[in-house]
Amino acid sequence: ATFLGSGKIEELGILAKEAEVDVVVFDIALSAAQERNIERLIGIPVLDRTELILDIFRQRAKSREGRLQVELARLEHLSTRLVRGWTHLERQRGGLGKTGGPGEKQIELDRRMIGTRMKQLRDQLKRLARQRGTQRRARSRGDSITVSLAGYTNAGKSTLFNKITRAETYAADQLFATLDTTARKFWLSDEETVVATDTVGFIRGLPHQLIEAFKSTLDETVHADLILHVVDASSPVREEQIAEVNSVLADIHADDVPVILVYNKIDVTGQAPEIVRDQNGRPKAVFVSALTGAGLDELRQAVSEFSAAWREEHPNE
Repeated sequence: ATFLGSGKIEELGILAKEAEVDVVVFDIALSAAQERNIERLIGIPVLDRTELILDIFRQRAKSREGRLQVELARLEHLSTRLVRGWTHLERQRGGLGKTGGPGEKQIELDRRMIGTRMKQLRDQLKRLARQRGTQRRARSRGDSITVSLAGYTNAGKSTLFNKITRAETYAADQLFATLDTTARKFWLSDEETVVATDTVGFIRGLPHQLIEAFKSTLDETVHADLILHVVDASSPVREEQIAEVNSVLADIHADDVPVILVYNKIDVTGQAPEIVRDQNGRPKAVFVSALTGAGLDELRQAVSEFSAAWREEHPNE
């Protein structure tokens, strides 16, 4: 009923009051009943992991599509939490006379209003997805491949994207700095370019509602010819982060797209820039620093080699 035992909840309440905290955050998804029960016992607002991530997304969303996606995810989450216990759930009176029959419960009205709004949001996102698909087809008619940057949040994707495309997208040392997909030319040489797209960062236990809501944005990764999986080489849990990103790529059916691992932040680890190759001599990993620019020539070479091999395999495209 309260996720933790009664003794631990009591201990939590004392600690929270001593520290004068404004909110208690659980790093796990709580049920609506658990959240409400804990709040009642400790007297302090409670957020679970999903609500915290949704709130960060709400603050970061800049584009119209990003804001629509976040609102849809928040409403989907809210719709599962319309349960008994709300203060205004008493049954309303219906009919014209004083003795009219019972009307809809407030919970039913709320559910209907949320359902209507979710349908409107899905329709708007479908239109935007069609526009995105048209833009993607127009790009694919050109002779350049599409490269998508993916990775754990705060791995340095946007900083790397800005370096390789000379773009000025928002990059910061914070979770989910990028929510809106951006496409730019990635110059491999004076003669050759490919299209690079920057995408939302992944995270352990990414709420299912967000994966669903950001489907059209994540489609850029699904339809890419190559994924540059950006990894924070300085992270002590980088292997776990790689596994989490691979899990999300599998969830969105992008696990069959060729991948080159890009180990970023070698300025912190002291690793030298290099290309690591598989048994066939094809690039499988590159060590770079998006901050200093070290290893970017090696990254361009790796992508150029992939591009040349791709052209050989797709001579008519």
